Amino acid sequence: MNRIEQAKSTMEKKNLTDSYLLPVFPEYVDIKNNFIYGEVFQKHELDSKTQLLVTIAALVTSESDDLEEILQVALGQGLDPIELQEVFHQAAPYVGFPKVEKGLKVLRDVFANAGLTLPLPKQCTVSEQDRLEKGISAQKMLFGEMIDAMRANAPENQKFMQDYLSAYCFGDTYTRAGLDLKTRELLTFVCIICLGGCDSQANSHAIANLFIGNGPEILYAAVAQSLPYIGFPKSLNAMSAINNAISTLEQMQQQNTNAK
Repeated sequence: MNRIEQAKSTMEKKNLTDSYLLPVFPEYVDIKNNFIYGEVFQKHELDSKTQLLVTIAALVTSESDDLEEILQVALGQGLDPIELQEVFHQAAPYVGFPKVEKGLKVLRDVFANAGLTLPLPKQCTVSEQDRLEKGISAQKMLFGEMIDAMRANAPENQKFMQDYLSAYCFGDTYTRAGLDLKTRELLTFVCIICLGGCDSQANSHAIANLFIGNGPEILYAAVAQSLPYIGFPKSLNAMSAINNAISTLEQMQQQNTNAK
């Protein structure tokens, strides 16, 4: 099956419709469909669920009009509504509330059309008393003991940012039920690379992904899945972040070996 046939088959299986642009810009639509569904969606390093979750994260970050259709596809493919909701929770600390709320309006309508009752069951696992403590614990699972040094070394007038990061980004978000830690960290990386201009964070979260068990092929596949929505410059920068992370971890492992 060639890629044009593959694109048609994939769109039929996922109940995807041709863009409203087809009657006036047919060549553009064909090129888009053939690339996304005939090539990108045929990479199989990500399972079907993760592939859709990554796509949703990329679409939320890029504020794409394609979000509604992909959410419908995800529901049709059997993804749990809570899993879909959690993509938005995970994205919020990285892309900001306005982009997420724009996407949540779409999610609300998709859920309503599917006959789902909102709100969904709560997924929070922290309290006001322990959100900071549990957030720091989640950070350490991804970044190790360096978190203590990072918090301790922050200038006094910037310590509030470390508390926000630990309590909100990790305590309120990473500790939620509905998605496991590996998936959440992969979605974080996707949001960061889709934003662009966040090279330091992309490098750090590429390392965290490798550390938590999302190997290079998973990260490369996540970049490929995001490419149609963010373009080549951001995608190539993301690939560089992954390669830098691999090199950094290899150097760390070598240093540990030499120390023994």
